[in-house]
Amino acid sequence: MDLKAIKSFQLIVAYGSFKRAAEELNYAQSTVTMQIQRLENDLGVQLIERGTKFKLTEAGRLFYEQSLPIAQDLERLQAAITDARSGEAGHIRLGVTEPTASYRLPPLLSRFMADFPRIHISIEIASTPTLCDRLQQNELDIVIGSAPELGTRLYFEPLFTEPFALLLPEEHPLAGAANIALRDIQGHRLLITSANCPYRKQLSFLLHQQGSAASDTIEIGSMAALPHYVAYGLGIALVPMVILQPPPAGTVIRTINIDGIHMTSGITCHTSFHPMKPAVSKLYQYLKHELQHMKQALGIQL
Repeated sequence: MDLKAIKSFQLIVAYGSFKRAAEELNYAQSTVTMQIQRLENDLGVQLIERGTKFKLTEAGRLFYEQSLPIAQDLERLQAAITDARSGEAGHIRLGVTEPTASYRLPPLLSRFMADFPRIHISIEIASTPTLCDRLQQNELDIVIGSAPELGTRLYFEPLFTEPFALLLPEEHPLAGAANIALRDIQGHRLLITSANCPYRKQLSFLLHQQGSAASDTIEIGSMAALPHYVAYGLGIALVPMVILQPPPAGTVIRTINIDGIHMTSGITCHTSFHPMKPAVSKLYQYLKHELQHMKQALGIQL
């Protein structure tokens, strides 16, 4: 059944005239007449009585009343499909690691969703390995985090580098040191993230290279929580600079002199043979631009 013919029929009824309906639709009157004839053939009933005065048949009256909400639903459905095809609407499943999830993403998504209010986004926060596994299971659309492990058949686009600093209690023996090397933390309790955290793996590798593997550690599952544990004197920690704005009371920030204390972050998605949905592609390009060009004024005195 043709939605245009239904709309024509509804306008004919509203105006009580084929001519007025044709003018409103910018159709020839013969086109409107043919639409109604096809509609009647499809339904197998006569909708409008033939004669000089406009009058609906009983079937026409019933069809008019019942077709109004149907036409509205079909119009909404067509609009939703058009929006989904153009990327103006849809559902995106986004995976994000910390600290980006808490410190970078909220203002970016606020602006994006203001521009695209019909795009619904659900966010899962976890480690990169967990999120990439879910991406491979098609339970997520894109992931923001560090690079996936080799052999995952996922595409990673690096966008920014996460700088780290050493956070210490202000009464800590190393707090007064001007220059701190990785070997200097030997013998001091180190707060570390969970074993599957890519940053934890990188730190462990660097400590092993220096021959100064930390023997006294406390494992804390949330990187964003590390500064609060440092503030209560439970140890020292290498933490992302972005979460130290400002640092907790009772702590000091120091640089640590070793290459490799950073983490490259970016967007992970399926390879090119797995095309993105239009809405996902729109968010991907937006996040790529914003994260790549984000200039952060950390404002921290070291």
